[in-house]
Amino acid sequence: MSGSSDDECANLPSAQECEERCQAFASVTGTDTALAMFYLQDRDWNVERALNAYFEESGASQSNAVGLDENDITGENETTEEDKEPFRIRLMSWNIDGLDLKNLQSRTEGVCDTINKEEPHVVFLQELIPDAERIIEQRCPLYNIIPAGSEGYYVAMMLKSGPLVRVEETRILPYPNTMMTRNLLAVKCTVKGEKFCMMTSHLESTKDYAKARKEQLKKCFTHMSKVENDRTVLFGGDLNLRDKEVQEIGGIPEGIYDVWDITGQRKEAKFTWDTLRNDNLEFGQFKPRCRFDRIYIQHSVPKVVKPEYFELVGIERLTSCHRFPSDHWALLTHINILSKVPK
Repeated sequence: MSGSSDDECANLPSAQECEERCQAFASVTGTDTALAMFYLQDRDWNVERALNAYFEESGASQSNAVGLDENDITGENETTEEDKEPFRIRLMSWNIDGLDLKNLQSRTEGVCDTINKEEPHVVFLQELIPDAERIIEQRCPLYNIIPAGSEGYYVAMMLKSGPLVRVEETRILPYPNTMMTRNLLAVKCTVKGEKFCMMTSHLESTKDYAKARKEQLKKCFTHMSKVENDRTVLFGGDLNLRDKEVQEIGGIPEGIYDVWDITGQRKEAKFTWDTLRNDNLEFGQFKPRCRFDRIYIQHSVPKVVKPEYFELVGIERLTSCHRFPSDHWALLTHINILSKVPK
């Protein structure tokens, strides 16, 4: 190795410092840490230079960058989330593949590491099993778990404990036509003072059960429409959907929006079950790529929040078992509270 290469390694910030700078860049720009790393690596991990380059190239407003100081960059400020991002809510949805018992401990720990890193306020989980639930309870102590079952596999919701998220009501709605013990979990809550109805489900799986799945999706949309109009409704999960199935039920109902669509239809965030990139499941020459996992929003009246960004997380291979945490990528959407967005 040459001397110049040694010098470059010596000047590289520690792994923790790199992570903190990526988080600072992502927070200011409203993007993700993968894009942050792209800009920072080419600019010697100088956050100010990376931000300037991003805003110049993207044409985005720099208003959110006002007030960023060295303490923000290095992570030396011990501020609370409420002080740091009063305008931002983060929602994650993830089929964690609890039915795959191979490397369950390592993979579930990887799920927990991703949740603790991204700090979503609400997490929708699908294919949770009791053993995985116990691991999550131990490794994610800042969350309360509301399961929609206790045997086999089931959906659940994780809500951040403390003053930012307050649970008001929980309902579990069965599907009369299910052959796979599927149901809909609905939780009314407030997040940072805003009223929500959070809903998650794991709709019937495989092509053979398309008819049942479409009926279940219609039931979910109907339940969304019945929520009082002063609440924002967010519904998501592993819906096992094909685009044609949505069209076959008449499309998405008026007033309900696909969050991936309204945040720009980013191609890199499209396929949530992607055997071309994720080799947890073994396939032959054919590598299917599907957008099974989705998040929908129905706005309150008046509209109080706006999804700003949509990304896939949980996409890093685990060193502990050389597999990914799940055969599904996790969805993470960043939602702004309109009255609190920095001007």
